[in-house]
Amino acid sequence: MTNEENNNSFDWVYYVLGLFFGTLTAAIISGTFLWSVLGGIIGFILSAMFLNGLVKGREY
Repeated sequence: MTNEENNNSFDWVYYVLGLFFGTLTAAIISGTFLWSVLGGIIGFILSAMFLNGLVKGREY
């Protein structure tokens, strides 16, 4: 039996979730397209901060 490592990176899931929920939150609060785009950008930045600050180097 061989021991294989799982090298798949699922970091993109955090970025997509941050982008989606940032856009959704801004759309619900403000209701305009421009604020929705800005909310998506802010959500994307927050997800990047989460990945690089809180879960960096964590083994699953």
